[in-house]
Amino acid sequence: MKSLEETERFFRDLCTIPELHTLSHRWEVAKLLDQGVHYADIAERTGASTATITRINSWRRFGTGGYRLLLDRRKARSK
Repeated sequence: MKSLEETERFFRDLCTIPELHTLSHRWEVAKLLDQGVHYADIAERTGASTATITRINSWRRFGTGGYRLLLDRRKARSK
């Protein structure tokens, strides 16, 4: 995808509204984990179960690198 607009259009066509909300919540959990926020605090802030938080953290740390790529890009943009 060549732009943010193309990406948004693609995901909107690909996913249902509930699926988009789920993806958004998972991304929020990943950002909080990357900031070192404790699981209990993440669960309270996002409503995610600790099982979901654990799964996201496992993929963030040991997955194929997708979370890491975007988290690092996000950090670089904020500098």
